[in-house]
Amino acid sequence: MDNKAIALLEVQAMVAAIAGLDAMCKAADVAFLRCEKRLGGRLVTVIVEGEVSAVSAALEAGKAAAAKVGKVKLAEVIANPHPEIMKFLRPKKKA
Repeated sequence: MDNKAIALLEVQAMVAAIAGLDAMCKAADVAFLRCEKRLGGRLVTVIVEGEVSAVSAALEAGKAAAAKVGKVKLAEVIANPHPEIMKFLRPKKKA
């Protein structure tokens, strides 16, 4: 996974998550990886993956867009994530 990264954007409310994800995908060459909802959807984390520079740029755009419609709780880039983390994040394939 050389030069790969993931970005996590955690916000309050699904609308902010969608706005943030939309901005992230439009701002840079990243791919949506996963969405996690907690507290009945009041806390939502979206995760994208791509090259480190693209993920960093996307996260900045996502934070700005999400902050316009909700509260950003966390924004983090993890460069070169360990393969075990990726197993945790990727959906399991059905047999």
